[in-house]
Amino acid sequence: MLHDVTDEDTAIALGSGDVPVLGTPRLVAWLEAATVQVAAPLLEDGRTTIGTAVRVKHRRPTAVGGTIGCTAEVLSGPDEKGRLTFSVRAVDGEGQVAGEGEIDRVVVETDTFG
Repeated sequence: MLHDVTDEDTAIALGSGDVPVLGTPRLVAWLEAATVQVAAPLLEDGRTTIGTAVRVKHRRPTAVGGTIGCTAEVLSGPDEKGRLTFSVRAVDGEGQVAGEGEIDRVVVETDTFG
């Protein structure tokens, strides 16, 4: 998933800092979206996943106008309790790793949250 960094994505706009670069909360949201996309084909109808843990290092700033490509890969699961762990990575337009880590999700019935 490729994302363009806009003013709305900055640490200033998100309240997570006071510099005009990609805010960590937005980076984490984009990485989570990548896990949702990867998990979808693994699920039966009427099921979805919810996030349960995030372990991400934001390694490099990305200015407004930059791009971030986010990927996710299943490391384990789903296990008998529906838990999945994903390896996630964000690479900027210069080919540098902007962030990386792991995100855990669990499979749930969609109706549970309706």
